[in-house]
Amino acid sequence: MKKYILTILFIAVLGFISMDVAAQCSICTKTAMQLGARPAQGLNAGILYLVAVPYLAVVFIGYKWWRSEKKASE
Repeated sequence: MKKYILTILFIAVLGFISMDVAAQCSICTKTAMQLGARPAQGLNAGILYLVAVPYLAVVFIGYKWWRSEKKASE
């Protein structure tokens, strides 16, 4: 139980650490720069959101699968 709490705490801490990540291709960057700094940040955040959702879905499905296999083996 202690290991799970530490893992969740570690993931939460990583979530609070904010880093500037450029998720735009060169064409998107050039277009966003013409619009201004704020729209560029919004576009970057949207791209990161769209990238994160499939990964979270895979993690969720993997966890459910692992949990069901663990119950089946008991």
